Amino acid sequence: MRYLLRLSIGVLVVGAIINAPADAQAPPPPADPSATGAQLFASTCGFCHQNGGRAPGRGPKLAGTERPDEFIVNRIRLGKEGAMPAYGRAFSDAQIRSLVAYIRSLKDDSQ
Repeated sequence: MRYLLRLSIGVLVVGAIINAPADAQAPPPPADPSATGAQLFASTCGFCHQNGGRAPGRGPKLAGTERPDEFIVNRIRLGKEGAMPAYGRAFSDAQIRSLVAYIRSLKDDSQ
């Protein structure tokens, strides 16, 4: 009798786990990897880097930057204490590369 009771409880627990909604079991998906650098910039970086990175705001103007790509990649990944949050866990390598490509595409109107 106890065996039957334990078996019934086990079946109920397994059934509950199998039938649980998928979103209750999985963490939220990462940012859309197919998003372009411009879209990522607008939704994440544009608050501090004004006019799509063409003007300073809370962050510096990025258009026409002479910083090497590796510096920009590391700044996006690691941030700058007290000035810029780190996005290394939020963005994939491909997304960071697309952000760098977007920054490189910006035209510096002041030159």
